[in-house]
Amino acid sequence: MKRIEKVYEFIKEESLKYNEEKFKNQGGLTAVYISQQLNVLRNNVSSDLNSLVREKKVIKIKKRPVLYFDKARAEQIVGKKFSKEEFEVPEFERIFHKNLEKNEDNPFERLIGAKDSLKNQVEQAKAAIMYPPNGLHTLIVGQTGVGKTLFANLMYKYGVYTKKYNNKTPFVVFNCADYYNNPQLLISHIFGHIKGAFTGADTEKAGLIEKSNGGILFLDEIHRLPPEGQEMIFYFMDSGTYNKLGETDRNRSANVLIIGATTEEPDSYLLKTFVRRIPIVINIPPLENRSIDEILALIRYLLVKEANRVNKNIVITSEVVKALIGSVSFGNIGQLKSNIQLICAKGFLNSINSESDIELNLKILPSNIKNGLINIGNRRDLIKVITKYVDSHITITPHSEEELVVEEDQYELPFNLYKIIEDKSSVLRNEGMDDESIKKFITTDINVHLKCFYEKFSVNVENRDKLLKIVDKQIIDIAEEIKNIAEVKLNRKYNDRFLYALSLHISAFLKRVENGEKVKYTDMSEFASDSHKEYSVAVEATRLIEKEFKLKVPKMEVMYLTLLLSSIEEDKVGKVGIIVAAHGDNVATGMTNVAQKLLGDSDNIVAVNMPLEVSPKVVLDKVIQKAKEVDQGKGILLLVDMGSLTTFDTIIEKESNVKVRCIDMVSTPLVLEAVRKANMLEVDVDMLYNSLKNFKGYSSGYDDSSKEAGKKRAVVTICSTGSGTAVKLKNIVQDIIKDSTNEAIECIPISIKGVNEKIIKLNKSYNIIAVVGVVKPKTDVPFISIENLINGMGEKFLKELIVDKKISSLNNDNNIVVRDICEESLSQFLTYLNSKKIVGILISFVDCVEKSLEIKFNNSEMLNLMLHVGCALERIVIKDSLKYTGDIVKDDTFYKIKAAGNNFKEILKLELTDDELMYIIDIIHSKAS
Repeated sequence: MKRIEKVYEFIKEESLKYNEEKFKNQGGLTAVYISQQLNVLRNNVSSDLNSLVREKKVIKIKKRPVLYFDKARAEQIVGKKFSKEEFEVPEFERIFHKNLEKNEDNPFERLIGAKDSLKNQVEQAKAAIMYPPNGLHTLIVGQTGVGKTLFANLMYKYGVYTKKYNNKTPFVVFNCADYYNNPQLLISHIFGHIKGAFTGADTEKAGLIEKSNGGILFLDEIHRLPPEGQEMIFYFMDSGTYNKLGETDRNRSANVLIIGATTEEPDSYLLKTFVRRIPIVINIPPLENRSIDEILALIRYLLVKEANRVNKNIVITSEVVKALIGSVSFGNIGQLKSNIQLICAKGFLNSINSESDIELNLKILPSNIKNGLINIGNRRDLIKVITKYVDSHITITPHSEEELVVEEDQYELPFNLYKIIEDKSSVLRNEGMDDESIKKFITTDINVHLKCFYEKFSVNVENRDKLLKIVDKQIIDIAEEIKNIAEVKLNRKYNDRFLYALSLHISAFLKRVENGEKVKYTDMSEFASDSHKEYSVAVEATRLIEKEFKLKVPKMEVMYLTLLLSSIEEDKVGKVGIIVAAHGDNVATGMTNVAQKLLGDSDNIVAVNMPLEVSPKVVLDKVIQKAKEVDQGKGILLLVDMGSLTTFDTIIEKESNVKVRCIDMVSTPLVLEAVRKANMLEVDVDMLYNSLKNFKGYSSGYDDSSKEAGKKRAVVTICSTGSGTAVKLKNIVQDIIKDSTNEAIECIPISIKGVNEKIIKLNKSYNIIAVVGVVKPKTDVPFISIENLINGMGEKFLKELIVDKKISSLNNDNNIVVRDICEESLSQFLTYLNSKKIVGILISFVDCVEKSLEIKFNNSEMLNLMLHVGCALERIVIKDSLKYTGDIVKDDTFYKIKAAGNNFKEILKLELTDDELMYIIDIIHSKAS
């Protein structure tokens, strides 16, 4: 008898033991119970059960845990034949209703979380729609991407479902950010205008209120409405009357339900008089605050969509599910969706030449998603629930019916990614490319397609949201349009720094106009005469700004835009190349290996050893060759020990046509500092050389020559004018300074014009620790670009520079960085174990594993393993160890890992359980694969 037949026979036998009362109280059998009784792996049982449901032999009740019951016996108990919709139901009530009304017609019934974390919100929404006579005006509050627009759409559909509305009732969507800072245009758009109301109003125009009459007007980003707009809206909500722009009497009326949505706290951005007129406020929780059932349901739904697209089964491991959950850093279902699409595309590529299922395992995850395992590592409660409800392997089949998550959204790909993969794979194979090369090529292509799509709003969604905290959407949109024009007209690629700088500049200019400020401009006509092409583009950009914001732009603003277009160059690709050359067989190699281990693998550092018996000419030729290989466009720093090596720089520069700077007396700390600064800060070879030429090491007695006694420390911000935009940057930088130190560090805004001379002058009075802005001055001071400041990386760099943080002394310990990070991380979620005491034991454990299994972990892999084992030891202390969901295989690897953990038993009196050992082996296998 086949396994599936055994499972079905067991279910039939057990189901016969149920009467109506027991069926209502217990509901059926779990996969775990069947697995235990038949002594069959749970994931195999789950696969068979799903097949039996599809064959209409077994019904599935999707509670937690999921229950299964024989269909024929259930029909006898209930006294009715089940329809196809009733083979998978969310609750028992659906089974016992003989004249079941199809809940699919109710849009909220298909919303994941409608009966859990969104239950109260759904009840509020229903009340808002049904309240007599015309409903209640509503405000929906929630983070970006949590589904506010979808929720408003479902409210409208619920109105249709309840017959409050019909299919012809209007549902009008308007984004308030589109017309922010232009009240006249806003009024015209919402309320309409009459002929002659303003210049260009040649005909009468209906507004959104008129178009929404009898239905719903959804105002997205309502916090971006200026006070005038809010006042007009709440007057209309009060009276139901309005007038078009150009009319004096409010003799028009409309019946419109207003639904607003905001990402901000209402009291912070909306007038109190406006908020008081909105009786219902619905808060949509972020993804991290949704129940684990809902998050798993969202993942399953999104996977089903991908399975339907490609018409293949998708098999996903529980570790990948954990990584996906941990990879979503803010309340954005769209981010979860894009991550799933990426890994499904990679899995599809691996299975393209076979009929096999698409397998999603740790091997195919990119690092940003795989790091989700670390992010979720301190949520022991969450891991426990996932382990309980998620099999080690889950099979998602096409054409499954799942609850509604989204219908149409901005994250829906407009192209068939799988067809692109198939087509390109076929073309490349016909050209004779081997399968491995095809996979590498198309994997890159997948990333490009998805990156281009999800960054269609300029920078990525998260960074755009951060920029929207500073400037308005309308400004970003016009800045992007100017950027596109400039790239075409000037045949030049502008980076995100230009977009940020331009957005901030326009914002500052509009704010000055709004406040009636008069600005004393510096005459830069002479500069513009040397930049004819940029000046022409600046004139065109000015016209766009005037048209968009209905104002006159002073001529001098054209000069400043010209300066901005001319000053921000495209970033040179790559980092400073570093060559370490030293006498001896392995001296240079040893120092570079330490840097690679501590700071992660770097592609910009190489070692050249100089054995004593080898002639300098041979070594010179080798260094010249290495210089050509390691050059990434920003020059080469040559770190040498002594002798003839100190004279190589000028020869290398001549032979390789690459700028070279040389520092002698090389040491391991010097190599570490060179790699750290080259990889972390935006420096060229001159800046790196100047910052390192007096470096003496990491000892506490080291006096950093960049700190001069008696000088106050300062951070300089650079923008086109030195006023509006640079002041905005100053405010951001000051917040970072306050968050980092109590020291009174000054922040000084300056303009682009004469930036190098200004930096030199400021250096006489201040110890400048960093420069933040749109151009990189010719100085050895660390530079942080605007885009890095806004996307978060720059903030981290600046904080490090402010607190003067350095890598700890080495003390011959190659794991010092991992030690520090691991100790800090473990301290956040260990309660009973002392992180300082166990970190050394964990490092010894990892060393033992590396030696016994003859493998080598990089820093991130080592850290991941140490954090996991540290948490495993804590679980053993509190007697809450994980239970392994697969088979426990006691092979050679198992016993080697067990032996590596003997120190835990000897020192801590703790012993890893077999289940915990299997999870550790899974982590090690994922590294090995």
